[in-house]
Amino acid sequence: MKTLLKSFALAGLMLTAAQPALVQAQAVGPLVPGLAVADLDGAVANSNAYKTAQQQRPVTYKAQIDQAEARRSAITAQLQPLVTKFNADRQAASPNQAALQQQAGQIQQIQQAGEQELRQILQPVGLSEAYVTEQISDKLDAAVKAAMAKKKVSLLLSPQAVLAMNNSAYNLNQDIVAELNTALPSAQLVPPAGWLPREVREQQAQQAAQQGQRPAATAPAQPAPSGR
Repeated sequence: MKTLLKSFALAGLMLTAAQPALVQAQAVGPLVPGLAVADLDGAVANSNAYKTAQQQRPVTYKAQIDQAEARRSAITAQLQPLVTKFNADRQAASPNQAALQQQAGQIQQIQQAGEQELRQILQPVGLSEAYVTEQISDKLDAAVKAAMAKKKVSLLLSPQAVLAMNNSAYNLNQDIVAELNTALPSAQLVPPAGWLPREVREQQAQQAAQQGQRPAATAPAQPAPSGR
């Protein structure tokens, strides 16, 4: 449950600890013209807009994070005696299996309800994370094309498609980050009322289309930043 809380509170609903680093290897060997490698998720996570938002979010959403931490502590305190009793009863010479099953069900019910409550409390934090990421992602395609054009790259590969690389000149990450920093120096931290992540909006629009409904009600509260 504590892990769940941290994953929401630090938003990476989602991401600070897993933020990819820009690794620059020593240049060795000849360079094949027109070829480059880039970690696009890493470029987004290393942009100024993303890193600034990561620093601002714990301050802006301090009330929600503190509330979730207090509630997590209360749930833990509620569960502790139940878990202790369950373990003690289970180690008895002739444990009552029916009673143990009932106790386990009660513990599980409290845990699941607690997780749901924490998700609800920290929902604004997760939406902020998604909102910032979407703003940057909207600029990513143009940033990649600009970086490729400046470095005269005609083929861009992901790190997963490369078995080995011994020349740092192939790494286009920092160039993409520089383009993102120029295109979007900072991102809006707090999403507008009613805003939903693009994936959710698209799912709602698809469902509405399948049902023969107009998807206008699922549109974002305000136009998303251009670039994608």
